Amino acid sequence: MKLAMIGFGQAGGKIVDKFLEYDEATQSGIVRSAVAVNTAKADLLGLERIPEENRVLIGQARVKGHGVGADNELGAEIAEEDIDEVQGAIDNIPVHEIDAFMIVAGLGGGTGSGGSPVLAKHLKRIYTEPVYGLGVLPGGDEGGIYTLNAARSFQTFVREVDNLLVFDNDAWRKSGESMESGYEEINDEIVRRFGVLFGAGEVGTGDEVAESVVDSSEIINTLSGGGVSTVGYAAETVEEDDSGGLLSRFKGDDGGIDDGGMETANTTNRITSLVRKAALGRLTLPCEIDGAERALLVMSGPSNHLNRKGIERGRKWLEEQTGSMEVRGGDYPVRENNVAASILLSGVHNVPRIKELQQVAIEAQDNIDDIRQQSEDNLEELVEDDEDELDPLF
Repeated sequence: MKLAMIGFGQAGGKIVDKFLEYDEATQSGIVRSAVAVNTAKADLLGLERIPEENRVLIGQARVKGHGVGADNELGAEIAEEDIDEVQGAIDNIPVHEIDAFMIVAGLGGGTGSGGSPVLAKHLKRIYTEPVYGLGVLPGGDEGGIYTLNAARSFQTFVREVDNLLVFDNDAWRKSGESMESGYEEINDEIVRRFGVLFGAGEVGTGDEVAESVVDSSEIINTLSGGGVSTVGYAAETVEEDDSGGLLSRFKGDDGGIDDGGMETANTTNRITSLVRKAALGRLTLPCEIDGAERALLVMSGPSNHLNRKGIERGRKWLEEQTGSMEVRGGDYPVRENNVAASILLSGVHNVPRIKELQQVAIEAQDNIDDIRQQSEDNLEELVEDDEDELDPLF
């Protein structure tokens, strides 16, 4: 799948930078064009792979290149005012060569949280290609203002894009790690999961062709219908023999190698087991998979490990678990030393994290209103004693 990726805000820019790094390492060619948009000049200077001519600084007249300070209303206003500057960079994208736009943003800050829905609305008005969002939710320990920003941005962003893929920092941050190393690891995880998914179906000269091809149309059809999406992923390494060739089975605890029918049955079972791990393990946005409207299963790995029967059985299991009749699946042969199951669940509804986010945001909003009122009362109390004796200047 060929994407035009636009990183909006600090988190969005860093993630798009990571996607370009992933593209270089895997030769997957997912990112056809990359743009970064920000109100903070320092954040744009910190990027490594997005071309300098595609780094757009907006809001200079209002915030002088210093960012919006987690004010996503200001972020949205600036995006509206300077949308022509963003469009100037998008004009350089060869739109006829892309399958979709992908706007990437952290939803807790100010610039990406406020600006990404504005950009999505703008792109959908101009282009016929799908416009997807990749939104990153802040961790619960990041503070009330970031939770409030995320809740407001989420409900706006999801209405403006054709589908919103979500990654929840709260489910992935490890206790005790520094914020910088934590985000670095999280960004790697985001790119790994979405990279395998969007890279599926890309075949170069000399590459092996899948038995059941997953291409961009399968992904687009799974994401059609809108709503919220989450991605599951599970991988298992395969051993190499003394000559450097891959053994004919997954790495197991017993160290033995089955042959004949036993080998086929073993591979089938291990594929279905990987599918279960991917669907029931840690999703990018934790949720109940029952009720997902659409799903896509991609099995990647060396071709001699991609058992069609196992993939079909895994797809059927996914169909039963979600209750959806729209479950697509296929294989993606790659020359790697692991077999991986990547599952896209689209149109998910039973998402406790979103309900919790909205509740905490409502409480945070009430608290902010109370604090503002209290502040006004305190100021009034501070100066009122002097008002009878002193005349104000005006």
